[in-house]
Amino acid sequence: MPNYLIRNAQLINEGTSQQLDLRTEGGFIAEIGASVSARAGDVVIDAQGQYLLPGVIDDQVHFREPGLTHKATIGTESRAGVAGGVTTFMEMPNTVPNALTQKLLQDKYDIAERTAFGNYSFFMGASNDNLDEVLRTDPATVCGVKVFMGSSTGNMLVDNVQTLDALFRECPMLIATHCEDEATVRANAERFRTEYGEDAPAWIHPLVRDELACLRSSSMAVELARQHNTRLHILHLTTADELSLFRNDVALSQKRITAEVCVHHLWFSADDYEQLGNQIKCNPAIKAPHHRAALWEALLDDRLDIIATDHAPHTWAEKQQPYWQAPSGLPLVQHPLLLMLEAARQGKISPEKVVQKMAHAPADCFQIDRRGYLREGYWADLVLVDPNQATHVTPESILYKCGWSPLTGQTFGHKITHTFVSGELVYANGDFQVERAGQRLAFVR
Repeated sequence: MPNYLIRNAQLINEGTSQQLDLRTEGGFIAEIGASVSARAGDVVIDAQGQYLLPGVIDDQVHFREPGLTHKATIGTESRAGVAGGVTTFMEMPNTVPNALTQKLLQDKYDIAERTAFGNYSFFMGASNDNLDEVLRTDPATVCGVKVFMGSSTGNMLVDNVQTLDALFRECPMLIATHCEDEATVRANAERFRTEYGEDAPAWIHPLVRDELACLRSSSMAVELARQHNTRLHILHLTTADELSLFRNDVALSQKRITAEVCVHHLWFSADDYEQLGNQIKCNPAIKAPHHRAALWEALLDDRLDIIATDHAPHTWAEKQQPYWQAPSGLPLVQHPLLLMLEAARQGKISPEKVVQKMAHAPADCFQIDRRGYLREGYWADLVLVDPNQATHVTPESILYKCGWSPLTGQTFGHKITHTFVSGELVYANGDFQVERAGQRLAFVR
């Protein structure tokens, strides 16, 4: 691959914003400085007026492969992610078959090695009866273990109390949890089925999957983690009620319990079901506006550590089914950086904080080897963003295999112009330069 010299960019990194040059060599960042000299053979990019950011690390996506490739594949969705500045992804185990054995987990790594546009890792899945397989997972080469403490898309509910206790007691690596209390959700669903029958409106979703379901499950996870000193990461927080479970009085590197918020829970609220209906049906549910406001507050004061997407595509036809049959999940991996930079443009968050929550914090939380920062000696996962060009989300611009987005019609005040993955220029001014570039993540644990 060629080496690159990016000149005159506004580097946003580690809480600062300053105009600097950056040079790559052999896949890594070789030099950062006020005036970096080009070497023979360097490809020079003048980035005057543009932001240069470390690539987004998305710690929660569902790329559906193997088994559900009519919805998405690792290749199609990682390609869409790269166009949106997502250079690294961590994918969930509720594929078909579920990634519940080391063999099935390796099958996914093999697919990614052939087809991934971005850097990748895959969660090992936990079930009620695969503890021995879970404990064989290598913490140096796998991002974590995923536990569904509430059923979602797929059939991986872990509801055996003894199994949960053993997992939290014995697992030596990060456990990531989906937290919704299944008994509460089922009771709520039965009540609303009685009231509305089969013709229920989508706006009942945050009432079916309500605050109590989230709080009961998250509280249980935190209690188990504290009891066993487990490294726990709770995914996609949605309620004000849960936020007291998390700390902001210690550095992220010292936390044993961390939390994530997703872009759609920061962007949408329950008021949007009237217009978008099942398009924004997801688990946990998008809830009332006061919950969204509380999530923003907790993100800014560092009780919430990471911003992710929970990218979960379904076909348009599947989403057009009646509420009870329509699957949960939103396709989002092409647009998270634009969403958050738009929030920055609106004054809700600083660009420096966006970079912290979408690049630095995921790298630190998962202890990823040499990624997530613009530092000499680190992998060159880079994104150039033009703050003076707009991006219009149109059906033609959507790269997800499912072909739709709840953001269609939205205009963002920034444009992603270049994305580098492990030093390779993968995306430039709307065109893809290579067919794959991702590397398997390594972890320093």
